[in-house]
Amino acid sequence: MNGRSIAIVLIVIGIILFSYEGVIKYRTRDTVIDAGPLHVTAEKTHTIDVPPVAGAVALIAGVAMLIGSSKP
Repeated sequence: MNGRSIAIVLIVIGIILFSYEGVIKYRTRDTVIDAGPLHVTAEKTHTIDVPPVAGAVALIAGVAMLIGSSKP
């Protein structure tokens, strides 16, 4: 990846972190019981708390890299 691609990825990550307000949630399914034909699964919700500063830093770094890579 060149510097311009990394800058665009950082900008996108910064925008995503701002839009989700610092909380990213995802779900996983775990098998609780697996006894022959009986399968019982449980769905768990996990959260990742990301401070808003991380989104701002990613966005600012991406913009700075994009501006820096455009100079000859």
